[in-house]
Amino acid sequence: MLIQEDIDHRAVTLVINTTKLTGRTLKNAISQYLAHRRQRARDSPVGKQTVKELVGQGQGVTNIEITDGNIKSFERVARKYGVDYALKKDTSGERPRYLVFFKARDADALTAAFKEYTAKSVKREEQRPSLTVLLRNARSLVKPSPQKERGKELER
Repeated sequence: MLIQEDIDHRAVTLVINTTKLTGRTLKNAISQYLAHRRQRARDSPVGKQTVKELVGQGQGVTNIEITDGNIKSFERVARKYGVDYALKKDTSGERPRYLVFFKARDADALTAAFKEYTAKSVKREEQRPSLTVLLRNARSLVKPSPQKERGKELER
């Protein structure tokens, strides 16, 4: 019974208006149908989109706030998980906030993407200190050299 339901859901009705049905006509009709399906699949945006495109797909949209300015690394992880999302920058406060809008069906994938993103960012912070901290440490190790007097006196 379950196999029959699966076949029923995958059945396609193809209507061909022709005077004589030949194998070539049927082949052309099926290839046109498949080309149409591929075109429709390409038309629906995947990955990063605008908020308008995301809302226009007819599914519920939810959002999460990100305060970190390092959005590129999040985008890399979101692409890996195939999440359809839209970024919106909110500059109303002192520091800019980033809102990530995503479709409701992508909630589990987005949760996994956020877990990996936060794990990567925490690991990155633990592994290497920031460049400013390294420069401060290097500056304290180097002894200041005495200033040489420079003058532009011409001797004649």
